[in-house]
Amino acid sequence: MEEPVKPNPGRSLDPIRLLAVVVSLAALLAAACSTGGATGTPVASASSAGASPTAEPSTTAASPSGAPVKLNVGLGYIPSVQFAQFYLADQAGYYRDAGLDVTFQNGRDSDLIPLAAQGQIDIAIADGTSLIPAVSQGIPVRYLATIYAKFPNVVLAKSSSGIKSAADLKGRKIGTPGKYGSSWIMLQGLLASANLTVDDVTVSTYPTYGQLIGLEKGQVDAATGFANNEPVQLAATGETPVVLPIDAIVPLPGNGLIAGTKAIQTKRDALALFISATLRAMTDISADPQKGLDAAITAVPDLATDKAGQLAVLQATIDMWHNAYTDAHGLGAVDRSAWTRSIAFMAGLPGGLVPNPVTAGAIVDDSLLPVLP
Repeated sequence: MEEPVKPNPGRSLDPIRLLAVVVSLAALLAAACSTGGATGTPVASASSAGASPTAEPSTTAASPSGAPVKLNVGLGYIPSVQFAQFYLADQAGYYRDAGLDVTFQNGRDSDLIPLAAQGQIDIAIADGTSLIPAVSQGIPVRYLATIYAKFPNVVLAKSSSGIKSAADLKGRKIGTPGKYGSSWIMLQGLLASANLTVDDVTVSTYPTYGQLIGLEKGQVDAATGFANNEPVQLAATGETPVVLPIDAIVPLPGNGLIAGTKAIQTKRDALALFISATLRAMTDISADPQKGLDAAITAVPDLATDKAGQLAVLQATIDMWHNAYTDAHGLGAVDRSAWTRSIAFMAGLPGGLVPNPVTAGAIVDDSLLPVLP
């Protein structure tokens, strides 16, 4: 996702500059060695809606020697409440009990994906729309587990604007960080659903990610943002936000856990245990958001200055973890059919974002997800 204006704990998740990703990943091609498509193993259905595929992480040691396995974990650019599941799993000992020694490293998607491909980061959270062009170029990274089951990028407006649907965007001024990344892809899909293109609107770019401020000040009629962030902030000002999501139009893949193919081969058991422990924490937080908020405040003490606001962001984030597919198959489950439709959509966009044919099977490796007995 795009970078927020400054390190504010309540702002957006990690930045995505999709074109920058393409350029930086291309530099890895000479050294990258792809293992080809990963088939993966389907995830068994969970016993109840919204439940994690397992109630407890496996107790199998990550290392045959019993020594903790070190994992360098890449999170988004700014430590925030939106990473509460990782903080809780760490503080509650879920990672430790699985035989893992976890270190968090914050960074941009445009950095985390190449680092994962090179093996300098073992596992990271990254946006699915960045994985498609990366794997299309032969970059050896795979998508292992879904974190954001709903695509978080949205268009938002004030209710007083009269905007109620994508069709109402015609002739309007829309603020966005730039003509790149997941927000730009989402905006094109949303407009296309109303038989519109970006030529039917006026695009105002906010390179310093101030499009929400532009919306608040009336500089633009609508703005791109994230469902678990900007609408919450706009509502906090007393405005009633109108939110236009894209999930029902194009099922773009949201953020999930990724790893390089080398790490999948050499640290397979440890990565599987990390995923299981993280999903356990997501289940805990879904049932009791206060647990997630407390863990986030422990990790990022500045969040305590606005507990109510941070809880609202976390509750919106929890909603993003769930959709009909994860309700049926468990948190973390990867909908391959949705990935196939997303690839086709992105391949049809101008700009050559998907330079070479690629399939969901070449991007997704869900064989490390826990399966119900």
